[in-house]
Amino acid sequence: MTSGALARVETELPGLPEALRRVGEVILGDPAEAARSTIIALAERAGSSPATVTRFCRAFGFSGYAELRVALATETGRAAQAGWGAGVGHEIGPDDPLDAAIEVMAAADTRLIQDTAAGLDLDVLARVADAIVAAPRVLLVGVSTSGIVANMLEGWLRRIGISGWSAGDAHVALSEAALLKAGDVAIGISHRGRTREVMETLAEAGSHGALTVAVTSFARSPLAELADLVLTTASRETTFRLGGLAAVHSQLFVLDAVYVAVAQRTYERTNEAFERTISAVESHRVERSP
Repeated sequence: MTSGALARVETELPGLPEALRRVGEVILGDPAEAARSTIIALAERAGSSPATVTRFCRAFGFSGYAELRVALATETGRAAQAGWGAGVGHEIGPDDPLDAAIEVMAAADTRLIQDTAAGLDLDVLARVADAIVAAPRVLLVGVSTSGIVANMLEGWLRRIGISGWSAGDAHVALSEAALLKAGDVAIGISHRGRTREVMETLAEAGSHGALTVAVTSFARSPLAELADLVLTTASRETTFRLGGLAAVHSQLFVLDAVYVAVAQRTYERTNEAFERTISAVESHRVERSP
């Protein structure tokens, strides 16, 4: 992984061992400085050793500290050029004017989507899209806000003629998963990757030969470990937007990317589906006023 490093570190920091967490805190405290530092200097600032810094790098998919430094320098340079700093990390207070709150939201969401895009594994994305195109059935499962996101992807896929079903109820999801076969696809959506209903559904689907896909912010979560393929989402908690709610936009972005990749692979069929569905509902649209 050579991009989206800061988003992953921020998301997974609380679950790291203490020694690795201190390294992550130093990096997040000043990413630009970390990109300029030697491994010895960074280790001293974190109160750890160069070996611990190396373990930290490998935990996030880097071959070593040199590769991490390149990724940090790229991200901090891109952020500075895009002007992402304003508003990111700021908290919204009860007495803040609405325009200031909107600015903070816009900055945070822009950074969130950029981090998610930077961290997407395009090879995995392509494999997921190929599998969906070929699948007789596609099952989407999520709970609470992740369930709403799953329901949206179901609608997008059905609009272009892909047989997708979403299930938020645990019994329905497990029943649907039990009927899947080899060649089918099951996609589980969970911010932290620890939602029992989603994990059980993917495990059931996988036991019957279906390809299982996890969409989660935590690449080393239990859900990610049991899935065949993993698509990671960035998450940035802000005032009033915690946990899964903070990950909704990035989840939608990843699933939208899946949808676009599927639509590309079924271009002629997709265009025909659009024409037919637009025609079918046209009579229910109110005509424009003259």
